[in-house]
Amino acid sequence: MPGTSRDLTRLRTAITAFFALDGFLFAGWVVRIPAIKHQSGASAGDLGLALLGVSAGAVVTMTLTGRLCRRYGSHQVTVVCAVLLSLSVALPPLTHSVLALGAVLLTFGAAYGGINVAFNSAAVDLVTALRRPIMPSFHAAFSLGGMVGAGLGGLVAGALSPTLHLAGLAVVGLLVTAVAAPTLLRHEPPSAPTPISSAPSAPETSRRPQGRVRGLVIVFGLIAGCTAYGEGAMADWGALHLEQDLDASSGVAALGYTCFALAMTIGRLSGTALLERLGHGRTVVAGGATAAAGMLLGSLAPSLWAALLGFAVTGLGLANLFPVAVERAGTLAGPSGVATASTFGYGGMLLGPPAIGFMADWPSLPVALTSVAVLAAIATLIGVATRRAVPN
Repeated sequence: MPGTSRDLTRLRTAITAFFALDGFLFAGWVVRIPAIKHQSGASAGDLGLALLGVSAGAVVTMTLTGRLCRRYGSHQVTVVCAVLLSLSVALPPLTHSVLALGAVLLTFGAAYGGINVAFNSAAVDLVTALRRPIMPSFHAAFSLGGMVGAGLGGLVAGALSPTLHLAGLAVVGLLVTAVAAPTLLRHEPPSAPTPISSAPSAPETSRRPQGRVRGLVIVFGLIAGCTAYGEGAMADWGALHLEQDLDASSGVAALGYTCFALAMTIGRLSGTALLERLGHGRTVVAGGATAAAGMLLGSLAPSLWAALLGFAVTGLGLANLFPVAVERAGTLAGPSGVATASTFGYGGMLLGPPAIGFMADWPSLPVALTSVAVLAAIATLIGVATRRAVPN
């Protein structure tokens, strides 16, 4: 078990590398989806069915990974899932049927879901040992990895086939894993997150019923789900809103998600300082309220530049809600809490785009996008109600 500050710093660096790798590989795959659709000759409906494999694999694995982490350790599970994710990202362009593509994406989704639970569990352990709220820094690494992966994918799309590009990503993934894995495998988690309901150092909470603990974990999962709903909605519908409703060119419309993603990354990079200043409860309240106000501006403003400002404010507001929710759930219930919150979060990301699409056909897309503000407001209310549920 690592005990020195140097050991903990090395662990932090290794875990950060896996967060960044996850974002890098996933974004690299996403930007090649159109090319793989063209290569396979799949219809839009067929591709949609195949892409369900990612979602199905992730959700099923997330529900199981908490148990695997308790049995084998979050460090070991992180490494195994990183290898599987790196290998499986190279497989989609090698398939020649929708069924084969769906099966490959099921494996990719399983690895993606598994590593998200495992490295978040490892991060919660490290946060406990360091006694500093550094969780947002890990998620900032994920965001930065995603931005690099998407940017690189855009640069090489015209020069490399999907097969070569994704094979290159697989090699990068295996190399990063080979470098970072020994640090994780040499050390046990520095301080396993003891469920608060049985923590000997907190007698006032040790009598908390297990049912109440599970309820609180679900509540924090709802915060994660509300946040991820907004992320999914912004990724899929933000640019269309700017182009369709505010007459932006396609190039300017693409700035919408860029503003959102960049602001979210900046918010996460400054998240530790914010948490140290405000605490977890007030950070959730402030973030949710900021995101709600930003999304109302972004969705209803008649001006393009006001909408872009609203998207950026929304990103700043949502930035730290998911990391805080996962950390609080992990503090309460260990890897099982992380698994539950992550599953809710991924479910919110899956629900957001189709829900926005359904609502856009009824009143309008701008009104549909205000649902992001509504869920951010709900996260704010949950933050108010639970701000004293888990010690900072």
